[in-house]
Amino acid sequence: MNFEFSEDQQMLRDMARKFLSEQCPMPRVRQVFEGEQHHDAELWNAIAEMGWLGTAVEERFGGVGMGYLELCVIAEEMGRHMAPVPFSSSVYLAIEGIKSAGSDEQKSRLLPQLTSGEVIGALAVSEGVGPVDASDVLSLKDGKLSGTKWPVLDGESADILLVLAREDAGQSLFIVETKSDGLTKSSLASLDPSRSQSRFDFDNVSAERLGAPGAGSHLIERLYDRAAVLFAFEQLGSAQVTLEIGVEHAKNRYAFGRPIGSFQAIKNKLADMFVLTELARSNCYYGAWALSNDAPELGVAAANARVSATQTAYQCVKESLQIHGGMGFTWEANCHLYYRRAKLLSLAIGGERVWKNKLIDRLQVERNSTSKDESDRAAA
Repeated sequence: MNFEFSEDQQMLRDMARKFLSEQCPMPRVRQVFEGEQHHDAELWNAIAEMGWLGTAVEERFGGVGMGYLELCVIAEEMGRHMAPVPFSSSVYLAIEGIKSAGSDEQKSRLLPQLTSGEVIGALAVSEGVGPVDASDVLSLKDGKLSGTKWPVLDGESADILLVLAREDAGQSLFIVETKSDGLTKSSLASLDPSRSQSRFDFDNVSAERLGAPGAGSHLIERLYDRAAVLFAFEQLGSAQVTLEIGVEHAKNRYAFGRPIGSFQAIKNKLADMFVLTELARSNCYYGAWALSNDAPELGVAAANARVSATQTAYQCVKESLQIHGGMGFTWEANCHLYYRRAKLLSLAIGGERVWKNKLIDRLQVERNSTSKDESDRAAA
């Protein structure tokens, strides 16, 4: 079993890194952080022209027909350069949701618009944080949706939403256009200003069903497993670059007449960051294999990659901040911006605790299944 990327995939990584280095330098990222725009529209169009939005989409639906391994490679570079675009929301969630649950007619109509960048998608699942009032729960009545959804990542940029709503058959998925009558959008403060957060209030809003009635929870679970691997690669890219930023600063920053990288305390931090990054890379590669092969191990591999990458991205950026000292917390320091992105990505599809619980539950199921098989063989 070979977990290395192929020569062609490594060439794709080099091309993506070169493209983003030129088109998405940190000064350009800062323009979005400090400006009024919700994402870099020019960069988004350039990424769409590269065909990255349709990396894992069939050609007949407007994609380039490559696969998930190539998408993982691109995701890592997107994280490395902290691209201020709604790539994860539109590609990992909206496109994947329509691919897995949509009818041929929905795929033919929506996927070409999403892969071309003409339409941006987002996922709206939560009704808020903490206890939710019954009147806020998004529900379907007489074919119309009423309730709330917040926070919605990249909601300010989205043209369509995939929303989870309650109906008689259970939880179901629906497609809603953000310009629909009765739908009100309001901005929320975001820790990462380059990735907007929104609240949507539904008042008898028309919706298009996605998938079978009552299948929403199952579809979201499967969608999150696939997205978890892609988010993990984005977090891995962020962790790797913050390690490199820390190393560079430790080499060039002098204290008491010598580089701070010569002090044991700094060496230990950098060594710990390197070990965490390599462990996360191993887990991410296993997740990429399971994703690309739709393997039975995907549930465990996705949860493992998500937990490992979340911990690594946070620890690496935190240690990089410490290596920079007091200046690391200032707006001028790049590692400060990566900290914001790391926190946002860690909560995008459920926090670390959620995925740890999933991992434990799935490992327990796997263990029970193995024990049963061994008992059956012994009985035979």
